[in-house]
Amino acid sequence: MTTNTDAFWASYLATLPEDHPHQQATYSAWQFGDNPELANELSQLVLAGIKTGTASLMWEYDTGDEPLPQPGDLSIILDGANQPLCIIETTSIDIRPFNEVTAEHAYSEGEGDRSLQDWRDGHWRYFGRVCEHIGRTATETMPVVCERFRVIFQG
Repeated sequence: MTTNTDAFWASYLATLPEDHPHQQATYSAWQFGDNPELANELSQLVLAGIKTGTASLMWEYDTGDEPLPQPGDLSIILDGANQPLCIIETTSIDIRPFNEVTAEHAYSEGEGDRSLQDWRDGHWRYFGRVCEHIGRTATETMPVVCERFRVIFQG
């Protein structure tokens, strides 16, 4: 973690009572998307209260670099320049095939016109890039981790 991230986490903890469970919690820090422009765009949707969901490929977690998200996980969301913007708490995880992601989840992601078709079009392109990076081929049934979250702190 960076010094900026550590200081951001400390500023969050300072707002909590000493006996709050998050005082002993761990966190991860990450950006949405796969480039600085997308990270900035999506993090602004989170700050505006529009984006309350995200999706990733289950295959990404098979590499072992990161654990599968779980309800209760805490994450510092970074902008495209790796600066901390807010802290989110994962509220639910639902793993389903790409072609079975729901319209409700698509809407929660807050992107484009928030429709399922727009979500599928954009995420097919995005997951295609991810698949290329991890040596997989995108399919209609590739497993998608649908994550819901809430913002618990903004700096």
